[in-house]
Amino acid sequence: MPALVAHVIDTDRGTTLGVGEAKVHTVEHFLSAAVGAGLDNLLVELDGPEPPAVDGSAAPFLEFLQACGVEEQDAPVRVIRLSETFSLQEGDADYVVAPATGYRVSTTIDFEHPNIGRQYASFEIEEGRYAAEIARARTFGFLPEVEALKSRGLALGGSLENAVVLTEDGLVEGVELRFEDEFVRHKVLDIVGDLALLGARLEGHVVAHRPSHRGNVALAREIQERAERKALARPILNIQQILQYLPHRYPFLLVDRVVEYEEGKRIVGLKNVSINEPFFVGHFPGHPIMPGVLIIEAMAQVGGLLVMDMIDNPEDKIVYFMSLDNVKWRRPVTPGDQIRFEVEIAQIRGHTAKMRGVGLVDGQVVAEANMMARVVDR
Repeated sequence: MPALVAHVIDTDRGTTLGVGEAKVHTVEHFLSAAVGAGLDNLLVELDGPEPPAVDGSAAPFLEFLQACGVEEQDAPVRVIRLSETFSLQEGDADYVVAPATGYRVSTTIDFEHPNIGRQYASFEIEEGRYAAEIARARTFGFLPEVEALKSRGLALGGSLENAVVLTEDGLVEGVELRFEDEFVRHKVLDIVGDLALLGARLEGHVVAHRPSHRGNVALAREIQERAERKALARPILNIQQILQYLPHRYPFLLVDRVVEYEEGKRIVGLKNVSINEPFFVGHFPGHPIMPGVLIIEAMAQVGGLLVMDMIDNPEDKIVYFMSLDNVKWRRPVTPGDQIRFEVEIAQIRGHTAKMRGVGLVDGQVVAEANMMARVVDR
């Protein structure tokens, strides 16, 4: 399950990822720790539906990751550099994002509670400062909310060991704060974890007022969309270059641009769906919908570009797709949509490659599939 914003399916009291029937809840603390540890490429294996709550902070995850060690790889780190200032409002959450050197998060919260009130904090998100100033800040909640959740069968593992619990007029007996402003520091921790779902390092200044998981994820989507629009002006492969790699021609060439590429690992391609597509004539008159098989075909063509760039003498080769598994269509694609296909290599053996692909429109998944292809001589 790629830890990307496209796979967020719920933001109620945490950030939940989903692919097909599989779900992973409350990923933000672990992802925040990964950013704090300076890690970009991880495989996380779970034997339950969410990472353990541990003490309600990111510190145990950070210590675990640091103990594992870091392996430097030869692939370049993907970076999103904010080049313009913009604002976003999502529910009660307000954000302003601006260009900056490095990565800084500034946050304000405001609760009518004697132990919280109005708090402000601003931190550079870098390994040393993250560990000292952010990682140990715990999640918090109010006793009536905790009791209501448990009555619904939720938060059953919640306790004073993994959260700062407050009554109406103070802290629950036995709870001691790690920082005087621990509450706003944890909100910074959550923002860092949710924005990790961009799948890239962020350079810029994020200013948040009353942030929430819902707002953080909306901000991640906005940052991603702006990065994509910027990439459109400078595609990695334009249509003329795509024609040199793929044998397909009208009306069966279904890739317009490639906007992201990591050699041997990942590719992102775009398909602009126009009302002039020939298949709309019969599918369906008066109700145009792009055929699902052509959505998967377009995804396969994007994957084919990734595979073809990994072989010698690609002009003498062709990619045949051998199998499709776990194919799902989530919503219809209609004229005016732009499909963003994200394809990743899952495994390579000789001339055979297994890939995982997902197609998105406006950040929402429209199709997904596992694909296997083989490179053969023309």
